[in-house]
Amino acid sequence: MDKRFQIRFTIIFALCLFGAITSFAQADIRDSVPLNKQYKQQQFYDSLEFRAGKRKFTGWLYDLLISSPAPQLDEREIALDYFRSFEGMIIARIDYKRLDVFGPTLLDTSRTADKWIEKAANSIHSKSSLKTIRKQLLFKTGDILDPKLMAENERIIRQVPYLKDVRFLIKPDSLYPAFVNVLVLTKDRFSFGVSGGIGGTKTGELEFYDKNVLGIGHEISVRFVGKVDENPKMGIETFYRINNIGGRFINIDLGYLNTYLRKGYVFNLEKPFISNEIKWGYGAANARLFRTTRVTENHPIELDPPISESYNILWIGRNFDLESRNGFTCQLTPTLGMYNLNFFDVNEVSEGNEEFFANRTLYMAGLSFSQRKYVQDKLIYSYGIIEDIPAGFKQELMYGYDANEFGDRHFIQMFSSNGIILSRKGYLFVSAGANSYLKEGRFEEGLIRANMNFFTRLKSTGTKVVRSFIKLDYTIGIRRYPSEYLTLGTDNHIRGFNSENANGQQRLALNMEHVVFFPQEFYGFKMALFTFADLGVVGSGEHVIFKKDYYAGLGLGVRLHNENLVFDTFRLRLAFYPFHPKDMGFVGFIFDEQSKTHFTSLEPTAPQPAQFK
Repeated sequence: MDKRFQIRFTIIFALCLFGAITSFAQADIRDSVPLNKQYKQQQFYDSLEFRAGKRKFTGWLYDLLISSPAPQLDEREIALDYFRSFEGMIIARIDYKRLDVFGPTLLDTSRTADKWIEKAANSIHSKSSLKTIRKQLLFKTGDILDPKLMAENERIIRQVPYLKDVRFLIKPDSLYPAFVNVLVLTKDRFSFGVSGGIGGTKTGELEFYDKNVLGIGHEISVRFVGKVDENPKMGIETFYRINNIGGRFINIDLGYLNTYLRKGYVFNLEKPFISNEIKWGYGAANARLFRTTRVTENHPIELDPPISESYNILWIGRNFDLESRNGFTCQLTPTLGMYNLNFFDVNEVSEGNEEFFANRTLYMAGLSFSQRKYVQDKLIYSYGIIEDIPAGFKQELMYGYDANEFGDRHFIQMFSSNGIILSRKGYLFVSAGANSYLKEGRFEEGLIRANMNFFTRLKSTGTKVVRSFIKLDYTIGIRRYPSEYLTLGTDNHIRGFNSENANGQQRLALNMEHVVFFPQEFYGFKMALFTFADLGVVGSGEHVIFKKDYYAGLGLGVRLHNENLVFDTFRLRLAFYPFHPKDMGFVGFIFDEQSKTHFTSLEPTAPQPAQFK
């Protein structure tokens, strides 16, 4: 097919779909007009809704096309206002109430489970122990109540995988007016989970996991992986994770692997900057992989034949608080780190890729300046629980010295990230940056990346609520090795696109999605219907990206999720791929699990090079 026709079709389709989505997402302007005009506008919408409701089809059409913004309540500000009324008082006592997984809610603790399966699940579930919950607290008896600290602590606990939600309830002491008692109200998730999948008739996997072993906050997983024409035909991967050791937010991971994909062991210890209160962050990791098809677990390139390698990581950083303004936390964070990678018995290396498998040690020094706060909303990536949206910015600069067996070289990286709350429109996140090694005055093995993520405010359409999402991502490599390339085959680019022929060292991807959240539940599972359009361009880095090969994915699907469970989201999706490569079909149908999408963090992190993927 003529490439010019492909380009015109893609652009026209993108503009039409973008117009359709933005018509759904268009911010309500009634907040900015005089009250008498607002009243007249409301009268018009009420009249239109009444007339449309006389017939089933026009009523459905009204619900679909005419939407008004749902009330947007910043629950963090509500929480801060609540805590501010007790600011400066002394915490005399801390009590705990742990709710069953099924039945009660934080707003109605008296509710009970009514289905036999929910009652059975409650009976076999081990609630988080008091010691486990106590370790999550940033305050103790005798402290002066700090409203910001209390709100921050609730946010941190909501990130714990085995807890669904938390609420701190304050009650003045009946005898001493300067004292208060704090009730820590928590609700667990059912911690057991099962996952798996089958790839045709030759491969399959099955995983069992527990996110809260015996209620002590530890995690364990056992994954069986098989492939009939590989050795071993059936293998195992098992991991054990200890969370928040001693209440210091230190985590340890241990893993043993022996499948056809990889064999070896991994160890990781880390204290991340998950809270404004954490001053020192650090980490250490070690892995010895006797056989692996990827240099790192999330490396995009699969190696054939497998290789043998080891890597070691060390890092440390210190937060320095600066003057906070308008509710933002401002911090300057210097970091130091070391990344060591060694390869063993690398025999079959294609020409031009020899230095890709170089034994090396990268010494890094980073500096970041961040200003951030969090705003709360619901029904973004979750299904009814509070979600903490980061707002602010982070500027990062990193220098490294690479002691490399093929010749030492310098490394530099710069990235800027900004999260912007658009009160009447939604949320916008933008990020841009670049990195590269410098050897003998020549840049090599670098990248330039820019991305944008936008989602609208929640909209009401009849009994349902909707959001629209738009993502834009651009990446180009700078003198990368021949074995390194970009593809379109992830959910961040073209969903379900599994072609290996469409690749290159330059990529532009646009994702548009419209999601309808339904209020009804099916055995506790919430449902969301989504439609999407993904556009991608990929090719070499030698020319302008718009002259490369265009691809697209169009489709719809449904997601099912139960926030009381640690399971991933179940997803059923149908997609169509115009201009598809020869190694994939026009139609794709898939039922799988989708991991929860997380907001891009504006917190300081370990110094590490951005990956080319």
